[in-house]
Amino acid sequence: MPLPRRNDPAAIFRSLDWPTVIIYIIMVLAGMVSIYAASYDFDNASMFSADEFSGKQLRWIGLSLILGLVILLIDARMYETYAYPIYIAVAILLFITPFVAHDIKGSRSWISLGPMSLQPAEFAKFATALALAKLFSSYHFDLNAKFSNYVRAVGIILLPVLLILLQNETGSALTFMALFFVLYREGMSGLVLFAAFFAVVIFVVAIKYTETMIFGIPTGEFVVFIMIMLVMTAMGLMYSRRYEIARNLFIGFAVAGLTEYGLDVAGIAPPTLAINIGIIVAACIYIVVEAIRYRKPKLYVAVATALLSVIFLFSVNLAFDKLQPHQKLRIQVALGIVEDLRNAGYNVNQSKIAIGSGGFFGKGFLNGTQTKLKYVPEQHTDFIFCTIGEEEGFVGAMIVTLLFLALILRVISIAERQPTTFGRVYAYCVASYFIFHFCINIGMVIGLCPVIGIPLPFFSYGGSSLWGFTILLFILLKLDASRKNVLSY
Repeated sequence: MPLPRRNDPAAIFRSLDWPTVIIYIIMVLAGMVSIYAASYDFDNASMFSADEFSGKQLRWIGLSLILGLVILLIDARMYETYAYPIYIAVAILLFITPFVAHDIKGSRSWISLGPMSLQPAEFAKFATALALAKLFSSYHFDLNAKFSNYVRAVGIILLPVLLILLQNETGSALTFMALFFVLYREGMSGLVLFAAFFAVVIFVVAIKYTETMIFGIPTGEFVVFIMIMLVMTAMGLMYSRRYEIARNLFIGFAVAGLTEYGLDVAGIAPPTLAINIGIIVAACIYIVVEAIRYRKPKLYVAVATALLSVIFLFSVNLAFDKLQPHQKLRIQVALGIVEDLRNAGYNVNQSKIAIGSGGFFGKGFLNGTQTKLKYVPEQHTDFIFCTIGEEEGFVGAMIVTLLFLALILRVISIAERQPTTFGRVYAYCVASYFIFHFCINIGMVIGLCPVIGIPLPFFSYGGSSLWGFTILLFILLKLDASRKNVLSY
């Protein structure tokens, strides 16, 4: 039997994952309708008018479909072969951007190309995914084989982050942090993700409760010390498998805490900060002794976690002070420290009012009041979800959520059936980007996350975003459609 041609268009379209394509088409068309609703006023022209945001988005959609078709017709081997050159080219473009881009609201991230503008950061997503997939598919590459492999993988992720930060685009830079989930899927220890999560918790608690005092120290610091002690106790049990170690740690922490409380009740103001640090240091010494005694080197992880957490705790305020004033204010508003409904908190407050007013079934298409009266800034871009929530209600919001859930699960399913490491890693990069964008954008719109300017894929207005996500998804579809040819050789 003759082998199939590698780039036979008919075979590619037969092998194409059509459920994903259908979800993509539904989302981009629903996005165009939502953009029309968000930008509609009573004097508006047709949805398809070239003067309307929806008409412009329709042109971007048409060009995206052509772009997707071109991607499908290119030999799948080209994406792996030229992964590094594509990555380097995009990195150079990112480096050049701040020098040639115009200042737009304090950001230099848009390059003008005649009548249109493009944001290179959006194209860095697929370039970084290709480079990371290429690295993991290298001959005998094992992430845990040596430390230099971690340096190479993390370096590929952080280079575009640093270059985008130079453009003053913090939100776009943060999206690349999603790729650390890919490293976890490929063998990175879960301790790294736990450390990142714990660092976020420490940051939030330390900042949110820095104004109130307990036992003479900020409440945030006191709560963090309690969390560190509990984590040390849990790690002591997990890594030693000896109940008595965890028991001794717990009793020691409890006795120390009761002593502090008793001194405070007695009117004696103890140096609580010094005592808490001393308690953690004493616990670390105890764990080291037990690690040597029972030959449990993994217990050193508990020691390192505790000491690094204390160091990070005292660096939080220093790092927070280094942020730009508007960045600090957005974080304070998101954490409920500051209620600035006229400035930093205005967008989110109006967005929540719009979504809440939609109720269960919504006010109906083009009948939203908050959005029609332009109370929500950027409602056709980053805050597009509030238009959906107001006009289509809880039902419409859930439909959008289910569409994203279906897309993400479909991408993960595609990832697991890939015959090559390159295809699998690239697919998980795609899934990570979509998960991050969806969660952060929705969280931003409903006030759970600071406003950092992350679009909702396929729904927010913008050609660069639509093109970037289209390229990202259609390269995956091409790799998946070609997997049978890979198995045939």
